[in-house]
Amino acid sequence: MKAPRVSLDQWRAFLAVVDGGGFAQAAGQMHRSQSTISYAVAKLQEQLGLTLFVQQGRRAVLTEAGQVLLPRARRVMADAAELEGLAETIERGWEPEIQLVVDAAFPSYKLIQALRAFAPLDRGTRVQLREVILSGAEDALHSGEAHLAIAANVPQGWLGEELCEVEFIAVAHPNHPLHELGRPLTQDDLVRETHVVIRDSGITRKQDAGWLGSEHRWTVSNLNTAVTFISHGLGFGWLPRHGIEPQLEEGLLLPLLLREGQAYHRHLYLVYGHPEQIGPATRQLAELISEVMRPTGIV
Repeated sequence: MKAPRVSLDQWRAFLAVVDGGGFAQAAGQMHRSQSTISYAVAKLQEQLGLTLFVQQGRRAVLTEAGQVLLPRARRVMADAAELEGLAETIERGWEPEIQLVVDAAFPSYKLIQALRAFAPLDRGTRVQLREVILSGAEDALHSGEAHLAIAANVPQGWLGEELCEVEFIAVAHPNHPLHELGRPLTQDDLVRETHVVIRDSGITRKQDAGWLGSEHRWTVSNLNTAVTFISHGLGFGWLPRHGIEPQLEEGLLLPLLLREGQAYHRHLYLVYGHPEQIGPATRQLAELISEVMRPTGIV
């Protein structure tokens, strides 16, 4: 037996009677005749095989079955309204989805600020976020997989806006042997120790971040793992200062005293993936990301 085909208009009439308290009130809310509302609800009850209302004086009161169906009916109408709104925004050129590719060195708290500001403006647009390392953002731009990217480099043929400058510092656990030398460290000192290296997530221009050629190294795939390894004494490495402030404060990490190269800076850029086809949602998100990095752009 096939399930009854109930129309959205019937559910609208049902909810209007509930909210108005009666058929006459529902007719006024929907700007229709009372007989039209009565027919829609009667047809709904017939198709479902259920009695949804009983009349008590001038009021239409929900039956037990009606009370069970009420929250689901509201959910159906809310979903329908959201679907209609999404279709309308797509028709107006507001993209249904943004592929956002972000270099993992970009501070996550700044990204959260931007996404939180975007949420009430998104009109149903979904943001698909992918974190990458080094050339991963360039690969995504070249392959067309990014509508918007925060990248360590601007590929040839693209234009990018400088967002921020990230400081990377050389660190190790306070009990690491490099700290026990008690003098400025040289490259020879470093290559004798295990170096924690972050693997490039790109494919075409692969490189490992900051590898000095040490014989011993841990190669990890993301910054969080690198922070965990180094703060537990499993080597040394260069990490973004903004991402290790808690570990520095708790004494789990200590900057290494290097003769040179103790710190380096990497610039990050905001790049549109399809400059000739920038949609309003992508542009809005890009403006919010730029805004959270003002005025200094230094992290």
